[in-house]
Amino acid sequence: MADRFETHPLTPERWADLEALFAAPGGSIVRGCMCMYYRRSGKVTIGGSAGAENKQQLCELVDAGTTPGLVGYLGVRPVGWISLGPREDYKKLAKSRVMKPVDDAEVWSIVCTYVLKSERGKGLQHKLLSGAIDYAREHGVRVLEAYPVDKDERSHDDFMFFGARSLYERAGFTEVARRSPTRIVMRRRLRPRGRAASS
Repeated sequence: MADRFETHPLTPERWADLEALFAAPGGSIVRGCMCMYYRRSGKVTIGGSAGAENKQQLCELVDAGTTPGLVGYLGVRPVGWISLGPREDYKKLAKSRVMKPVDDAEVWSIVCTYVLKSERGKGLQHKLLSGAIDYAREHGVRVLEAYPVDKDERSHDDFMFFGARSLYERAGFTEVARRSPTRIVMRRRLRPRGRAASS
């Protein structure tokens, strides 16, 4: 029987799982960034010695009670990660030409999805996104926003951390802004769990 896939919020108790996931082969980009790049304004360095600083800062956020994303598991093995939270937590988005706010709506942003190299091609990115949608809905989020790549040819996996347009379209997101030939802003409106479909 195949291992069941589940997502869980990143908490101090699950920090070692994130470390193990990012330390695995194929994780050099996430190891260097630690999903801190968009959380800070100004110049941010990733990789090398900066990776250790980014890791420490993310760990401090988690220890302080912030949930910066969800860890995906096959059974007990950590195999994926998706970073999401209130758009204002991602300082760099505000001044981004491509990802600046579309309007004044209160939204949560998804800025990174990552699947263990050995587990790619199995649909886990879709399951991570589904888990993120459920998590956002449970926290009262009404609008979820993403910034995927939209082009005919596929980029190298290292540069697909925003995900592809097709990933979000399959999950019910629609394009709301395009400020680049190959990058778009997509949104999905969420209804609180238990509400009638007509609400």
